[in-house]
Amino acid sequence: MQASTQRAAPSPAAAGVFRSLRGFNYRTYAAGALVSNVGTWMQRTAQDWLVLTQLTHNNATAVGVVMALQFGPQLLLLPVTGFAADHLDRRKLLFATQTALGLCALVLGLLTVSGVVQLWHVYVLAFLLGCVTAFDAPVRHAFVSEMVPEEDLSNAVGLNSTSFNAARLIGPAVAGVLIAAVGTGWVFLLNALSFVAVLGSLLVVRRGELRRSDRAARTRGSLVEGFVYVWKHPELKAALLMLFFVGTFGLNFPIYISTMSVRAFGKGAGEFGLLTSTMAIGSVTGALLSARRANPRFGLLLTGAALFGIGLTIAAFMPSYGTFGAALVLVGVAAQTFTTTTNSLVQLSTEPAMRGRVVAILLAIALGGTPIGAPIVGRVADAFGPRWGLGVGAAGGFAALLVGIYYVGRYGNYGRQKGT
Repeated sequence: MQASTQRAAPSPAAAGVFRSLRGFNYRTYAAGALVSNVGTWMQRTAQDWLVLTQLTHNNATAVGVVMALQFGPQLLLLPVTGFAADHLDRRKLLFATQTALGLCALVLGLLTVSGVVQLWHVYVLAFLLGCVTAFDAPVRHAFVSEMVPEEDLSNAVGLNSTSFNAARLIGPAVAGVLIAAVGTGWVFLLNALSFVAVLGSLLVVRRGELRRSDRAARTRGSLVEGFVYVWKHPELKAALLMLFFVGTFGLNFPIYISTMSVRAFGKGAGEFGLLTSTMAIGSVTGALLSARRANPRFGLLLTGAALFGIGLTIAAFMPSYGTFGAALVLVGVAAQTFTTTTNSLVQLSTEPAMRGRVVAILLAIALGGTPIGAPIVGRVADAFGPRWGLGVGAAGGFAALLVGIYYVGRYGNYGRQKGT
């Protein structure tokens, strides 16, 4: 009987890139998340277009302010969000945050459809959305470890990134068409509706099959234990410092793509959405390649950072809309290789009881650096042109590369230290 069971169960290698989908819980959650991710990318595209062309006169700085308000809470609320991800029921917390995100989209949609939306409305809602996302992101990433076995965690992280970026293929293009046809407000309302899918998946998850790790003890100093843990592990410090440079100065795609589309090439909403979808071709490719790797290596961070800097440099010099879009494919591959590998390495090298807090630190660095970088990139794009804004992002990639080279020279390959 045991032999029969063993023959029926495919090995990770045989199951390939989609092996995490064998489990009911992860398969169900991934389906709901894909629908919601499409709506999220629709909203991001519509929000950037609303701010850049309807509420301002092509003001990249305003787009940067919205990004800063939306991602700043990741850093401000870091101790609390990491604590929540490690101590509260992750499924229930995720249900609450996803509901709140849907309500934010609904309010912005109603304001826009009714014709009363103003820039300060977008600022306030971006900040509220950022506060909710600060709780949602670490628990969403940590919840994956409850749905798949440890040996499939890296694969599931890669598939999550694939889903997110597959939605980037669809969402912006659909948003561009809808903005031209019915206006930005209806895009926000459709995003609010898309949250029904992920909420439904959380309701039908088989709670008895979740792999609940031991919760950390609620000690007096537990809020700062995540920082202490990272400080004691040089490999984590190196990976997160590299992520700081790329996340702060490089991952400002709403500014790059919107300003290049409108100001450099004079395109409309449809073409703007198509550029974001074009970059997603590279992002999906990078995510699928990452999902195939059972043991991500630190060397991939070096490769990703180098290609990211090179890709943005090439994009800055592209003379036409089409060639710029082609360069974005390389940027997408590089960005996804770098971010997904960082996520996998950090999770796999962190003790389960600390994972929520360390992931919260990772996300705070990746997204919380935006309040620093986005206004700088936006100001540079306004003052010197959008191509110089791309140059700032390229510099961030090269700075991360230097950090990685220093770490490898001093400590060796992070991938060999997995589990330390």
